[in-house]
Amino acid sequence: MEKDAIITAIDVGTTKICTLTAQVEDENNVRILGVGIEPTQGIRKGMVIDIPLAANSIALSIKKAERASGMQIDNAIVSIAGSHISSINNKATVGIVGKVISKEDVTRVLESVKAISIPNDRMILHTVQRTFSVDGIEGIRNPKGMYANRLDVEAHIITGDELSIENLRQCIMTAEVDVSQFVLNSLADASVLLTDIEKQMGVIICDIGGGTTDLALFINNDIWHTNVIAVGGNHITTDIAQAFHLPFAQAEEVKRMHGSALPQYVDSDEYFYCRTFGKDEAAKFSRKELANVINMRTEELFQLIMQEIKRSGYDNLLPAGMVLTGGTALLPGIDKLGSDVLGMPVRIAKPEKMTGMIDQLNSPAYSTAVGLLYWSMLVQESSPEETAKGKTIVTTGEKIKRFLRMLLP
Repeated sequence: MEKDAIITAIDVGTTKICTLTAQVEDENNVRILGVGIEPTQGIRKGMVIDIPLAANSIALSIKKAERASGMQIDNAIVSIAGSHISSINNKATVGIVGKVISKEDVTRVLESVKAISIPNDRMILHTVQRTFSVDGIEGIRNPKGMYANRLDVEAHIITGDELSIENLRQCIMTAEVDVSQFVLNSLADASVLLTDIEKQMGVIICDIGGGTTDLALFINNDIWHTNVIAVGGNHITTDIAQAFHLPFAQAEEVKRMHGSALPQYVDSDEYFYCRTFGKDEAAKFSRKELANVINMRTEELFQLIMQEIKRSGYDNLLPAGMVLTGGTALLPGIDKLGSDVLGMPVRIAKPEKMTGMIDQLNSPAYSTAVGLLYWSMLVQESSPEETAKGKTIVTTGEKIKRFLRMLLP
């Protein structure tokens, strides 16, 4: 992408909408020009449940970013999550007529791998190419020019419910903003948080948001598995609200100010005060009791994550462990708890490599929003084509090849 180009990202979360307008400084840095953060309404677990409410929240976020940057927003790259997201792996094979693999042969096999049978109510969001195989020899990155009889490729294909996606698109368009592309949260996170060494060795990125937990597993610099678990930080808050008889908003504040995922590190004589339903005066509560409530739900979440990792079949191929992000990653002790449950290293990551209006963004809660900017920089190195349905297909350039080898949403 050209230096000084302007890009916009909209992270549509369960708890907040974050719109960012940025200027490209170089291939590794962006300058944040405008930030618009607005509480979310009309969205639950990453899915639109009330279009007017959701559209209004998104529009307010966009207006805030426009006022801060002094620029009008016409199009944006937008995050997507939700339990409707699923993924499959597919393989394709083509014969090599001239015995030397040509550019056309590579194109043919990449088109073939996208030819999968999916239900009519689903659409492909991303097709991520892994390595090629040439006559059974695996691990080939660039097969062009090689002598061969057969060329194979394997791809990871991410799909979503078409109506859910179109509902979200409608909310964005109500604000008179076009969607240039929808990007899965965990892929956006990976573009800004994962190191090359982690992706090579084997790592899983985990974004625990308000309503969902987004996972993406990388091995040998390629993506091998993705999934969205419909459990997030709001479930912890709900448990607190029920245990202490608090309004949801107050339970969220208690979680942020006094919460911990590890009861064993909280002293028995530590207390906090808050006013419960039906009471005029604040009551006294034990922080250890609060930590016990948080610990039970958080441990359950990590157990669900472990089940998903085992289901993928790659649980023994993650020496780099887990990179944890999202707003819930701010919970004290959550990395230690995750490491204990999963039996692997866990580090908490937040977005970096940015300048400008970054005071609010220096937090794991904004990893997806910043990651969308970097994803946008990557895909705009390529030439978009329009499919018959008006969706965007992006053929990768050299930069994005270094990240996911080949992206064909």
